[in-house]
Amino acid sequence: MKNIRCYIIDDESDAIALLRDYISRTPGLELCGFSQNPLEALDFLTGPDAPELTFLDIDMRQLSGLELAGMVNLYTTVIFTTAHPQYALQAFDKEAFDYLLKPIDYARFLKCVQRMKRKRQQQVQEAANGQDAFFNIKSEMKGRMLKIPYDEVIFIEGAVNYIQIHTVRDKHMTYLTLKMIIPRLPAKRFSRIHRSFIINIDYVRIIERNQVGLEDGRFLPMGDTYKQQFLDDMDDNLLHPDRAS
Repeated sequence: MKNIRCYIIDDESDAIALLRDYISRTPGLELCGFSQNPLEALDFLTGPDAPELTFLDIDMRQLSGLELAGMVNLYTTVIFTTAHPQYALQAFDKEAFDYLLKPIDYARFLKCVQRMKRKRQQQVQEAANGQDAFFNIKSEMKGRMLKIPYDEVIFIEGAVNYIQIHTVRDKHMTYLTLKMIIPRLPAKRFSRIHRSFIINIDYVRIIERNQVGLEDGRFLPMGDTYKQQFLDDMDDNLLHPDRAS
């Protein structure tokens, strides 16, 4: 698989230097440029050689990263890098792939990149196997059908005879139950954590006690009935120490 071409936009030179270092030491990544001025980077990010991945600061003088993301997210995948946690929900409204809080440590950066690689690999495998990368639902508006990509679903919430599908863009309600939708979800990507919630494990940020924290800042309860299976699903990606070394 080809390297992921990366671009950095940040008005702080130290922040650019840190990300350049992280990219250089991470296999599978390739830096194709950087800029301290978002306006100067705009043409490149929307041109024929646009990078696959852009690390974008939010609080910049010339143009906010949130504003820029709305202009470029059809051409490049955006990962926000910022010292301001209050922008998280707005960032995901802009279809950001991830949200890295400064100071960014390498372990968090690497987790983000690994998730990006898994997403690319899943897309390649699904295309090769003829698998759908999305599902369709009838929305609450009569006569309207919606296409929802699996990798944009953060979690699904059950409510009696309806479910609400929370995505990186918005949320949709449809006349289904969690039991009905489970067979249509890729088992390696989705896990039920509660009688009312199914989550996309790619968006899990933290697990503590009986709660699951998501990348957008929300916390969902974890029920005892589903806890062990969910932890087993997460354990598939857990790094274990090599006792022999």
